Amino acid sequence: MKLIKFITVLVSFGLSFSSVANEHLTHKGWNTLLNKHVDEAGNVDYKGFKSEEKALNEYLTVLSKNHPDNSWKRNDRLAFWINAYNAFTVKLIVKNYPVKSIKDLGGSIYKVNTPWDIKFIKIGEEVYDLNNIEHGMIRKEFSDPRIHFAVNCASVSCPKLRNEAYVGTTIDQQLEDQAKYFINNKVKNQIKSTKKAKLSKIFRWYKGDFTSSGMSIVEYINQYADVKLEADAKIEFLDYDWDLNGK
Repeated sequence: MKLIKFITVLVSFGLSFSSVANEHLTHKGWNTLLNKHVDEAGNVDYKGFKSEEKALNEYLTVLSKNHPDNSWKRNDRLAFWINAYNAFTVKLIVKNYPVKSIKDLGGSIYKVNTPWDIKFIKIGEEVYDLNNIEHGMIRKEFSDPRIHFAVNCASVSCPKLRNEAYVGTTIDQQLEDQAKYFINNKVKNQIKSTKKAKLSKIFRWYKGDFTSSGMSIVEYINQYADVKLEADAKIEFLDYDWDLNGK
């Protein structure tokens, strides 16, 4: 009888913790906040996030308690890290709100003191900065150029912050949607003819990611672009607008 009672206690504890342990599969708290405070175009209501900072912190706590490991499916891990990057970026803005640009929150020496080098993200036993998550986790582990259309740096020229959380079961289609939306957005990329385009600097900064499979930048873009570029099209790059992507 004692053994049965002991097993029953263990099971009850397992059930009580399951809602937290499984939160990485749904990201419900983050999804709710995004639905309320981000529109279809990716404009962010930071005042709204500020008013619900408690709910945001609760979601970040869920992330902090659920560091992904190899027992997770690949797509669940990828969804986790993209959501973590985006949610902790929102937290950085909310903590310092009001602010004109995320770049106002740090220095100008890359990999030293920029906003992306602030170590404020505790997940499991590790403390990360945004650079660690984007470059050390997402780009390094997953090698998928589409992640550049999903991570959001709180700036006008960034790909839009999607107004729903990424989840493992649908992340492939979500990334496809993000790629197509970003490449055909006339503010982010100006593809006016088959012979000439002005592209986001993302395609210059991360050229190696987009060409790692043997494609050229033009070939990669043509997978998603409504207007297909010729192989020898003239490519220029737009100035990057670091103003806040919301109010």
